[in-house]
Amino acid sequence: MFIPKMLLKLFTTFFKIGLFSFGGGFAMIPLIQREVIERHKWIDNKDFVDMLVLAQSTPGPIAVNTAVFVGYKTRGVVGAIATTLGTVLPSFIVILLLALFFAEVRNNRYVDAAFRAMRPAVVALIVAPLMGLVKGMKWYLLATAAMVAVLVWYFGFSPIYLIAGAVVVGIAMAVYNGRKGAQR
Repeated sequence: MFIPKMLLKLFTTFFKIGLFSFGGGFAMIPLIQREVIERHKWIDNKDFVDMLVLAQSTPGPIAVNTAVFVGYKTRGVVGAIATTLGTVLPSFIVILLLALFFAEVRNNRYVDAAFRAMRPAVVALIVAPLMGLVKGMKWYLLATAAMVAVLVWYFGFSPIYLIAGAVVVGIAMAVYNGRKGAQR
């Protein structure tokens, strides 16, 4: 069976990302960013940020959603299938193997120590893309992000209502800016 070179490249790139990232979807973002923007130049940084916003807003894991959007943007539906399979297969294989051998390793002190040692690296992998996204943001956007974080973490506000409110504000701003531009 012939598989086009680009589809194979999409699959292997996302398979590698899925294989070597620990800590869930947010920990995969800097790896995805490095591969698709810097290394392969499949998309630019602005499109990547837009994809992250969309991936976070849609149901499902952010890494898988981002993979779908990158695959679709580069090669349509077959590209989305290739990147999705590449992203989820490593986790599926690892979970399958863990399930087969879990009873033998669940109380192993070395396995426990390895997982505890990985935690700081996972936190760093989550914080790293945030730092990249913050670059170039205007002060009021940073203040808004900080305010939303406080509302969610400290006051227990539901992120759903905050996202819905942001959508309403964004639409209102677009309408206002559209009218202002039409008056010129």
